[in-house]
Amino acid sequence: MLLLLTGCTGYVGPVMMQTLRAAGHEVVGVDTDFFSDCDFGGAATPDPAVRKDVRDLGAEDLSGIEAVVHLAALSNDPIGELDPRLTDEINYRASARLAELAKAAGVRRFVFASSCSMYGATGQDLVDEQAPLQPLSAYAASKVRTEARLHELADETFSPVLMRNATVYGVSPRHRLDLVLNNLVAWAYLTGRVRVLSDGTPWRPIVHVEDMCAAFAAVLAAPTGAVHNQAFNVGSNAQNYRVIDLARIVAEVIPKSQVEVAAEAGPDSRSYRVDFSKLRTVVPGFRPRWDARLGAEQLYQAYRDNGLREEDLHGRRYVRLRQVQHLLLTQRVDGSLRWKRVN
Repeated sequence: MLLLLTGCTGYVGPVMMQTLRAAGHEVVGVDTDFFSDCDFGGAATPDPAVRKDVRDLGAEDLSGIEAVVHLAALSNDPIGELDPRLTDEINYRASARLAELAKAAGVRRFVFASSCSMYGATGQDLVDEQAPLQPLSAYAASKVRTEARLHELADETFSPVLMRNATVYGVSPRHRLDLVLNNLVAWAYLTGRVRVLSDGTPWRPIVHVEDMCAAFAAVLAAPTGAVHNQAFNVGSNAQNYRVIDLARIVAEVIPKSQVEVAAEAGPDSRSYRVDFSKLRTVVPGFRPRWDARLGAEQLYQAYRDNGLREEDLHGRRYVRLRQVQHLLLTQRVDGSLRWKRVN
């Protein structure tokens, strides 16, 4: 198919581009490109074929497109809380508008990157796609609202699929250190401390970025009737971990590192265990390949190979909130996170 991939130069985007092209699709990428100077390692990051804010996409950008894979968003809780109004504008309103434009343009399938964070605090029980949604952040709330609008738009000509991703980890050409496993491995490698900021008890389901992208490719290949207007948790039951257990895995992988729980750390209200059975049952072509130990080993090797430095833990290059704040401080973007014109 001819696909439009939004968010093509973020953390997931370059891996998604490679995965979709390997599956035989022709992919047009679009991105506002906030992270253009945040490359990691020597792997090439694809330039967006269309450098445009998702809020500004028009009918012309969807001409001939057969399916949309929509990743673009302010991508985590800290950025989401920077200005909840903008989070609503970019993550919900722009997503809803894109879906409406896609439907009007005859796009048949719309695969949306949603989030398991919508489940909020669920305790010990495994939650499936029928569980109540209890968003605890502006980011999670924006995903809930977008899913609701996509359900409203679904009909016999327009088929949305809602991919509720676990917390992603793994190496990317546009790497991030503000993701739990990526962060734990970086601290262990650079300081010898596996730094846990909560008391370690919260549950976090995680999914490797390559497995996430493989799930999207599998859904695109699935018959419409199997996935139409449905939500899927993206991950695997074996990868529901407590944060402290992830820290212990990292300490076993990184030589001479020790787990360190922050002084006076308390529990994180965001704690959820997720049932991922549905995706494996409905889309049998998807089988996750990674787990936390393999991911930690991959990250450790990549950090060594690419010269990750301790200053990167505190800099902007691999932390999304700091990069956005940098763009604001240097006035490269305005208060609405739009690029300023260069005279």
